[in-house]
Amino acid sequence: MRASTSMRIWFAFVGTILWTGIYLTGFSKANWVLYVPAAGFILGAVTGLCPSLTVISKIFIKQPLKK
Repeated sequence: MRASTSMRIWFAFVGTILWTGIYLTGFSKANWVLYVPAAGFILGAVTGLCPSLTVISKIFIKQPLKK
């Protein structure tokens, strides 16, 4: 699923805040788990492909029943 322009801007904003927090904490002091969403948000902003958005959309957006 491709993210809309507004979602891509949101991903870039949140990713930038996460990377700024990692930078201010210190790259050697931040836990490795924090890098996963930070990288995912930037990847989603650049490519428009977000695996978590695809999964959530498939779970919560109801498709019409086919006969």
